[in-house]
Formats: sequence, structure tokens, C-alpha cells
Amino acid sequence: MIPDIKKILYATDLSDNSAYALRYAMNSAIKHDAGIVILHVFELITTTNRFALELYLDGEIRKKNFNERVSETIDRIQKRLKILCDKEFDGDIKYADRVASIEVCEGFPADEILKKADDFNCDVIVMGTHGKGLITQAFLGSTAKRVLRRTRKPVLIIPLPKGETDITFHDF
Repeated sequence: MIPDIKKILYATDLSDNSAYALRYAMNSAIKHDAGIVILHVFELITTTNRFALELYLDGEIRKKNFNERVSETIDRIQKRLKILCDKEFDGDIKYADRVASIEVCEGFPADEILKKADDFNCDVIVMGTHGKGLITQAFLGSTAKRVLRRTRKPVLIIPLPKGETDITFHDF
């Protein structure tokens, strides 16, 4: 028997394709009467760059900058949700209510996606992919590939259709 889908983790890098994949996450949530956890991960900077940054900025300034980035990211995600509801659901805000939480963290994207999917007891992971070239990762983005290799949960990978760009959120 196929398990019920009650919670979906939608991972976004805020690219054009992630906007397209959000439609699939919302549609799945509606069809399964499920909640959505939206996750954005700031990729860790290299140790060398982190050391250089620490030389020039004290801890309080770094923390303030990080908190500002988190706030701006959450704001962008909320604006995308509003645009999606306006375009796809005639402005009906009840669809945005499917979003249980918006999470923003720092780390290695695949690791954080897998960790948060477990932390929030998500049944499915939805994410876009945009493979950055013919050779790079053979059509699958590296993060999507890493998630697929290591997860025990179903993953819905949404490719950007050929010739499409910035499908839903052209204002961002």
C-alpha cells in the first residue's frame, strides 16, 4: 500500500526552475490535502573565505548580515507564494495556507534537504533541477543527484521545460 502524503518538503534555490517546481509542490499538496515546508539553503562558503571574512567582520556584523539575508529570502518566498496564488488560484489565499513553514538555513544543500525532510517528518521531497550543462551531472543538478542517492523518501524532480525561462515569477 502506498503511504499517505501529509507533508511535502519543497526545496528551492530561488531560481527560475524552482519557481516552476513550486507549482508542482502546491498542486501535490492540494491533491493530497497535505502541508508544505519550504526550504532554502544558503550554501556554506569555503573555509578560506570564512577565515578571510572573520578577519574583516566581527561576529555581530556577520550575524546581522546573515539575519538580514534570511529575512530577505523569506520575503521573496512569500512574494512568490502570493504571485502563484494570484495567477493559479485566482488570489485564493487558502492555498498559501498549505505552507506550514518557511525554513532558511546554512549548510550543504543536499545534507540540509535530507535533514529537514526527516526533522519535519515529510513524506515527499519536491525540487527543481536545471543541470548546468551537458557534461555537468548528466542532466541532473548536483544537489538533486545527491538527494536522490541518499534519500529513502520519494523525490519529485521537476525539470524546466525546454525553451522556458522564468515561467511564473518574471518579476523576480
